[in-house]
Amino acid sequence: MVKMIRRREEVCIGCRLCEVHCLVEHSRSKDLVHAYKGENPRALPRVRVEEQGALSFAVQCLHCQEPLCAYACLTGAIRQMEDGTVFLDEGKCIGCWTCVLACPYGAISMDLTRRVALKCDLCPGRETPACVENCPNRALLLVEEEVPVG
Repeated sequence: MVKMIRRREEVCIGCRLCEVHCLVEHSRSKDLVHAYKGENPRALPRVRVEEQGALSFAVQCLHCQEPLCAYACLTGAIRQMEDGTVFLDEGKCIGCWTCVLACPYGAISMDLTRRVALKCDLCPGRETPACVENCPNRALLLVEEEVPVG
């Protein structure tokens, strides 16, 4: 079983609370005000909301069964874990951005200040990722799916 976040575009209201809570979760302070006003460099969210007319939805890593980003990574900073999740080790990332180019979903972003790639990590240490827990309309859901072996 692989944990992943699924989106429901039909109920997303474009409030961007997923972005806000993701940024806070990845900040040093874990405090809303300090994360936005007191930290330098400011943490960056691993999710972003796209809007086109009345449609809005969160874009984040889908933890693909065949992760093109991991195959493209020159240093092995991105790899698929035994549980199927796709993990990015920022310490190994050299900021070459090949993963950004390889991801067909546009789910990997660039931290230009630290020169590392960023992607959803499902908020390690939390039972439910911050974006899912704080989505007021349940447009983001944490699901577990069976992944075919071999």
